[in-house]
Amino acid sequence: MFTGIIEAIGQIAAVQMQQGDLQLHIRTGELDLADVAIGDSIATNGVCLTVIDLPGDGFWADVSRETLIHTRFESLQVGERVNLEKALLPSTRMGGHIVTGHVDGIGEIVEKNQDARSIRYNVRAAEGISHYIAAKGSITVDGVSLTVNSVATDTFSLNIVPHTAAQTLMIDYQLGTKVHLEVDIIARYMERLLTAGSRAKTAQNYQPSGLDLAKLAEFGFLK
Repeated sequence: MFTGIIEAIGQIAAVQMQQGDLQLHIRTGELDLADVAIGDSIATNGVCLTVIDLPGDGFWADVSRETLIHTRFESLQVGERVNLEKALLPSTRMGGHIVTGHVDGIGEIVEKNQDARSIRYNVRAAEGISHYIAAKGSITVDGVSLTVNSVATDTFSLNIVPHTAAQTLMIDYQLGTKVHLEVDIIARYMERLLTAGSRAKTAQNYQPSGLDLAKLAEFGFLK
């Protein structure tokens, strides 16, 4: 688990093809690896990667075909910068929101505007995940925990304050930049509960859970 608060910016040092998938060598820059061991997780542009070697200047990780399908890692280039965050500890401040490091899809920057000292981005969401994104809800973009300003049909807007822009890759985004998106885990489980409940109604021993759209609206989860 992660919080979506970026700890350092790293750099891709090597990309090696391995029988259909990849191994990555990532230089971690100012990220403190003193408490990192083989088998630990580090989010890289929001993707949970397992450390398989610690050469001294960073770490190596395997990238499976499943990860390549849902991310843009197959197009990574040596020298490209990446957002890094170590897995959270029980003592970690939850400054962002609960992030799993499991990317739901790829978004695209479709608009960039200056808004006083902030940058305002409009992002087109990957097909099939727009309905998980809510105004004033949380979303992870390249591993960064952010609050959604507003939502249109297939796009959503973000306001990036100067500190976030300076500490992440987001200051470099241009029109057409592809980004990793992870929706709020609560939205995923909520959908699963609702759809599973509907399917279960046809089962012989169905026991109603009491959770439905009316109940969610009653408690303020729907408008």
